Amino acid sequence: MRKIVVMLAVVTAFMSCQEDKGYFISGNAPGLDNGKKVYVSEIDDSSNRPVIIDSTTIKDESFELDLKNVEDPNLSFLEFEGAQGNVIFISENENIKFKIHKDSLRSSKVTGGKENRLLAKYLDHLEGINTKVMKGRGEMRAAQQSKDSAKFTTLKETEKEILDNDKVFKKKIVEENPGSFVSVMIISDMLRMKSYPIKDIKEMFDNLSKDIRNTGLGQQIGQALEERGKVAVGSKAPEFTAPTPEGEELALKDVMGKVTVIDFWAAWCKPCRVENPNLVKTYNKYKDDGLSIIGVSLDRPGQKDKWLQAIEDDGLPWHQVSNLEFWQDPVAQLYGIKAIPAAFILNEEGTIVARDLRGDALDNKIGELLNNK
Repeated sequence: MRKIVVMLAVVTAFMSCQEDKGYFISGNAPGLDNGKKVYVSEIDDSSNRPVIIDSTTIKDESFELDLKNVEDPNLSFLEFEGAQGNVIFISENENIKFKIHKDSLRSSKVTGGKENRLLAKYLDHLEGINTKVMKGRGEMRAAQQSKDSAKFTTLKETEKEILDNDKVFKKKIVEENPGSFVSVMIISDMLRMKSYPIKDIKEMFDNLSKDIRNTGLGQQIGQALEERGKVAVGSKAPEFTAPTPEGEELALKDVMGKVTVIDFWAAWCKPCRVENPNLVKTYNKYKDDGLSIIGVSLDRPGQKDKWLQAIEDDGLPWHQVSNLEFWQDPVAQLYGIKAIPAAFILNEEGTIVARDLRGDALDNKIGELLNNK
């Protein structure tokens, strides 16, 4: 009887050890010396930056670390003392194994639970897309140099097909994996690329599981979607009032035309200044037909003189406003501006019908809207 009790105790102890390995990492790291540090980091929700949470050391070109079980998956990284870069993985309550390539950490292999298998699939896809696009653009440059317009057009169409397939792939991953952290990562990528309609992204996000939407990254995306939705195509443009160069308050509603462009720019912004002559040309072409433009400058505090000089130098005849608060400008924050130049095109009712068009694309869109009146 005592023998049976002892055996049961051993089995129980063994099972407890196995269960303790919920979030456990291990790996082989050929070429890394004994004693070299291995750091585990994960994205901090408040700073949105990697923060080291634990570390271990290399022994006989291997490493292992038993970590505290995670409540929610998170984007994580391995960094190695003496090696450049990092290895991306997702923290999950599984045994996660790494095969490290010291001289090319990006080529390292990660195996683990469902999250890391799906992440590997997604990263392989991105690498394939990037390789195809870069190769095609190199060929496009060569076609331009040789003035082979037919080949250039074919290559451009091929790139569009590649990028369209990329969109289909990402959407399929998200739809098939509503409970995966990788899905919320993909939606984050979609938001950053700004090449997907906000309403489509929001629909995908809303179909994710509640637990995934409540992760740190999920909450950030939910907030971003809410903010972007206010200035998405099809939404009513938010009202604002801001100071003119003369110090008077001017409201958006006071300058509305049949078509109105809200142009975010700054004297210090070189791409904005390059684009200004095109905008002047478009304004002169359509101002008598009902085009109105209001420029919102993101110039720095104390630099009103540079703002006024840029208006004069570029010959900008339309309405101008600025709080002179740089990126903290309340109008820019209201419209979610993260980069300039940025433009919103409104119809007569104040609905946003297009955004961030430039040059001929902007000219053609305004012409189309005015001709429809």
